[in-house]
Amino acid sequence: MLAVLLRRLLNIIPTVGAVILVIFLLFSVIPGSFTSTGAEDGRMLDPQVMERMRKEMGLDDPILERFARYVGHTLVGDLGKSFRTREPVTKLIGDRLWPSLKLAIAAMCFAILVGVPLGFIAALRPGSIVDSVSMVGAVSGLSLPQFWLGLMLMYLFGLLLGWLPSFGYGDGGPRYLILPALALGFNPMALLARTTRAAVLDVLNADFVRTARSKGMAETRVVTWHVMRNALVLVITTIGLQFGSLMGAAVVVEKLFSWPGLGSLLVDSVFQRDIPAVQGCILVIVLFFLVINTLVDLAYAVIDPRIRYA
Repeated sequence: MLAVLLRRLLNIIPTVGAVILVIFLLFSVIPGSFTSTGAEDGRMLDPQVMERMRKEMGLDDPILERFARYVGHTLVGDLGKSFRTREPVTKLIGDRLWPSLKLAIAAMCFAILVGVPLGFIAALRPGSIVDSVSMVGAVSGLSLPQFWLGLMLMYLFGLLLGWLPSFGYGDGGPRYLILPALALGFNPMALLARTTRAAVLDVLNADFVRTARSKGMAETRVVTWHVMRNALVLVITTIGLQFGSLMGAAVVVEKLFSWPGLGSLLVDSVFQRDIPAVQGCILVIVLFFLVINTLVDLAYAVIDPRIRYA
């Protein structure tokens, strides 16, 4: 298993290299720069000041030189300094990483605890009222935009009922986490419900399940031992993909709820043309996605003994 993990981690290197190249080239060709938006009151900076800032930031250096410098610094964990605050980008990301992780974990826990049982129950009773209601809810969950759902949650639980704070991080406690976690986790919950239902129905129609029933095995044992374990492979895949993408998907929710996470930092840095901060945020989000999916690949062998990696 350790050898497989090392090979998977080595496979990440070309992907990360391609991401670094795309990120650098993208922000090298887009119009505008931090020096053209550097005045906080909206006034244009003096041309001499802009020129001095460009030289200090290395923006006038040849593109190959800037790329080599960027790659070299990235390899040693140096993501540069923010154009806006002049702080190391690693510090800015470090301050925002835990709130984003906490929000993503809470949203994924909600999606798993609700979506998986809902899809499982619906599959065991196909065509029933439970199945129909759960699938209508799943389709609705996949269709509702995150920003609209977030606004409705804020209006209902924050404004009308006054049960929960509508926005902000506060002390970082559960009261401030519930609404953004629900808004972020509703879409993955709906997808998990549909995926779980499809996976369980597929396994229920398999030959080995019919064989187990024909031998007189109790239905509870058939479901828990044969159906659940085999259906989990597809469910785990969906959980991994959704959890890996939540860091990037949280951008809208974090801005809507004024949540001080990585998504908010990314959006603010884009509007301020803070290129090192934008590059660092995107790189961390991509790395998070790749690591989660690597762990999901390893989990396959634990869940299903038939899966072995050479």
